[in-house]
Amino acid sequence: MISAKQLIRLAVGATLLGSVVLPAGAQESDRSPLYTDPPPRVEPLPSERPSQSSPLATDFQVGALQSDYTGSLWVGSHQGLARINPATGVVQSRVNVPNRFIDAMAQDRVGRIWLGTYDGLVRVDPRIDQITAQNFRLPSNRVLDMVIDGRGFLWVGTDQGLALVSPDRGLLMTTLQELPGISANALAVDQAGQLWVGTLTGLVQVNTATAFILNQVSDIPGSSVQTMAIGPQGELWVGTSQGLFVFDPETGALLRSVTTMRGKSVIDIAFSETQSLWVGTENGLFKLNPYNGAIVSRVPNLPSDQILSLETDVSDKLWVGTTEGLAWVSLTTGRANVHTAFGSQRALANDGSEVIDGITP
Repeated sequence: MISAKQLIRLAVGATLLGSVVLPAGAQESDRSPLYTDPPPRVEPLPSERPSQSSPLATDFQVGALQSDYTGSLWVGSHQGLARINPATGVVQSRVNVPNRFIDAMAQDRVGRIWLGTYDGLVRVDPRIDQITAQNFRLPSNRVLDMVIDGRGFLWVGTDQGLALVSPDRGLLMTTLQELPGISANALAVDQAGQLWVGTLTGLVQVNTATAFILNQVSDIPGSSVQTMAIGPQGELWVGTSQGLFVFDPETGALLRSVTTMRGKSVIDIAFSETQSLWVGTENGLFKLNPYNGAIVSRVPNLPSDQILSLETDVSDKLWVGTTEGLAWVSLTTGRANVHTAFGSQRALANDGSEVIDGITP
């Protein structure tokens, strides 16, 4: 199954930008977001899914995961937004959001949760589990990724460029719409405080202070960047449809290709506090040694082999979003479990697997 986010990237890659194009570089905007009253709250739902059919009943994709300052884990799926206790897995609340297709999340410096949906940005206050702002004017309403920079500002990647938002003031500050590669698929802030953007044609480095382009990197195997992360030594790790690659964030030079991931479509990557590297692909979840690229283990029998999102070191667990639901892997015992409130019946049938050292036959 191809995820909805991947379909968006393919569609953008096959088309040209509209006829209205803003000037190159950053464009300042003093327009404020459109605020609306928070929608009615929804009481927590039981773990069992309702029996009635609906267009979303068979869509269990979990495209975004985000831990917060209270210790809770936010789960953004195509069923909506939920908040769970990661120690017990209990669903603490569900928030009624205007668009259920959530593919990106971030927490700002004061603990507010930002959602990237097919219909723009949504800001949620975790103290009351309610929406406090939504419908920001972006280059496109299809948000693919988000990141907080060193100043606390929110960078938003869409399928038609970048936007910079002030989380505190709730204002759209800057847009960069003439982005090489058009679609801002993945974002990461390096140790120097500069923004790296993974696009349909490679990498773009953006000055976070001016929103001007500093560097461009093309000729990456697989071309379209699907995920990025900053490694423990400050290096830039990049996942594409053809593998996993490491770049020097100062020069943009390719340092190495991870041999064990060659030819694999890498969807998400995450480093644990112990500096282990977890790599989610279209065909399984792998634990790698980041220093030599060796595969340490693979997690079999997750809800789906198509991994969409990862969040590590939350209540001593690695949380895994897939196309068929949510799971977690104990970082102590290596046991994998499917969350019953978010998985399909097929996913629940695979519950109880364990991480196996080496590759499963």
